[in-house]
Amino acid sequence: MTEPGVIRCDQFLSHPPARVWQALTDPELHAKWWAAGDVRPVVGHRFTLDMGNWGQQPCEVLAVEPEKLLSYSFATGSLDNTITFRLEPEGTGTRLFFEQAGLDLDSPLGRTAFEGMSRGWPGLLRRIESALAA
Repeated sequence: MTEPGVIRCDQFLSHPPARVWQALTDPELHAKWWAAGDVRPVVGHRFTLDMGNWGQQPCEVLAVEPEKLLSYSFATGSLDNTITFRLEPEGTGTRLFFEQAGLDLDSPLGRTAFEGMSRGWPGLLRRIESALAA
C-alpha cells in the first residue's frame, strides 16, 4: 500500500551499520553522496543542506538511534516534510530503509518534488556505496 506524499525505498550496502551511519551523519561523507551540510546525529540540531539549484534547505534532527535511525525535518518553510533513514544489519552488510513523508501533492512544488525525488532517491542511495569505498 502506498501513501500519498510518501516516498519509500531501500538499498543493500556492503558495509556494516556503523559505516553506513557515518555516511548519513559525517558532513564530509554526506556531501560525497548527496548534499553538503552540517548534519549531526543530535536531536534538535539545526542545519542546512545545499541543494544546488533548489537552494539551502533548512533541516532539524527529530530522532536519533545511533547506527539504527536518523530522522529530520527537511525544507522547513517550503516542502515541510520529514526524511527518515533506518538501518538494519543484513548478512555482512546493511539494509538501508529510506522514507520521505509529508510532501503536499496538492501544491505544485510538493508534486514536483515528489515526482523528481521518487525517481532520484534510489540512485542517491546507491551512491553511498561508492562514497564509503573512497
